[in-house]
Amino acid sequence: MQKRKFGNSDLQVSQLGLGCMGMSEFYGSYNDEESNKVIHYAIENGINFFDTADMYGSGKMKH
Repeated sequence: MQKRKFGNSDLQVSQLGLGCMGMSEFYGSYNDEESNKVIHYAIENGINFFDTADMYGSGKMKH
């Protein structure tokens, strides 16, 4: 996976990212188990840039 410099920082992020809004209630039903599988698949394939927001899942956070 190609990486790019993130803004003015020294961070390197994957050229491709994963948008996570679809893993919440905004597009109908969602499945936490499947979402976790997708995230792990992305990480295993070099993706380290995830587009998330506190409002996804209405602030619900699982540990």
